[in-house]
Amino acid sequence: MMLKNRVLLVTNVSQFAGHGLARVAPAEGAVVLAQDKSFASDASRRSFEVAFPGTKALAAQGAGALADEVLRVAGRIDALVNNDAFPALRAKLADADMDQYRAAFETMAVRPLALTQKIVPLMQRQGHGRVVFVSSAAPLRGIANYSLYVSTRAATLGLVQSLAKELGRDGITVNAVGSNYVENPDYFPPSLTDNPEAMRKMTAQIPLGRLGKPEELAAAICFLCSDGAGFITGHTLPHAGGWA
Repeated sequence: MMLKNRVLLVTNVSQFAGHGLARVAPAEGAVVLAQDKSFASDASRRSFEVAFPGTKALAAQGAGALADEVLRVAGRIDALVNNDAFPALRAKLADADMDQYRAAFETMAVRPLALTQKIVPLMQRQGHGRVVFVSSAAPLRGIANYSLYVSTRAATLGLVQSLAKELGRDGITVNAVGSNYVENPDYFPPSLTDNPEAMRKMTAQIPLGRLGKPEELAAAICFLCSDGAGFITGHTLPHAGGWA
């Protein structure tokens, strides 16, 4: 088990890579602390913990409160997985909505950076840690008419490179998973995946000829959180079936 007794904090666990990671990471030996905006009630947290054994659902929401609860519940943190998603809205430059752009940037760059700022001191105190941003392969190629989404994701990849250089001497690695074409309800809803013609056109762009599985994305994230990735930092791991 590559994450035996490691404490992982996974944000926005109901979205994007969250459920896959909540299944795979405990099987790899990790203690998974999960944050989600749906965890306001005791009942919602208990329901999640029953559905995903080996996880602990946290009530805290803000960056500072979440860091405090992690310390109270687990006493340490070995890995932070910033799992953030925002609709990939299609818009030509002339039609770009700046309010949507600000909302995307807040969700996929500002909030994860704010949490990282609060969690990193706990890792510095320990002398080790892993930070993983669940991002996109889109900035590695660019996509016409999706400049708002792609550029916001690109900000995350810039954070990875800079924070890796800043935090390396503290024993902290910082990496990203550049995901695309992986099954998840945020970007590939049933209305798309249940449409054979749409799926045929989409998978024709993927060298492996299929969508990735949530468990495959989770395995890549777990690797970046493990000892096996101890000499990897500042890297974006493309996870897109050869598309990028």
